[in-house]
Amino acid sequence: MPGLTPEQAVQHQLDAYNAHDLERFLEVYDDDVVVYRLPCREPAFTNRAELAEFYATQRFSVPALRAELVNRMVIGNVVIDHERVHGLRDRPFEVAASYQVRDGRIRSVWFFSGD
Repeated sequence: MPGLTPEQAVQHQLDAYNAHDLERFLEVYDDDVVVYRLPCREPAFTNRAELAEFYATQRFSVPALRAELVNRMVIGNVVIDHERVHGLRDRPFEVAASYQVRDGRIRSVWFFSGD
């Protein structure tokens, strides 16, 4: 969303994620967003439509899903979040997410899992 700082854009999607609000969640993602789940070298998603389908069917359909922000770093247009994810497994698990933001839109994301 134009006018948002990188940190505001990432916080917007985190708040929407925790509310399971798909429409609001997608507002800050670029149409051509690329999402990686490292260590895979191939993108998990290469556009907002693929991201929407996954979150609608695999994430926001899980009632207990929420992400707890543990720590955040902002380096220019990059926001790095350390999150504790609840509701997908028997126990919470740790994730680091690196978001590259331009003009208020998340253009790329790299997820690192503690597993």
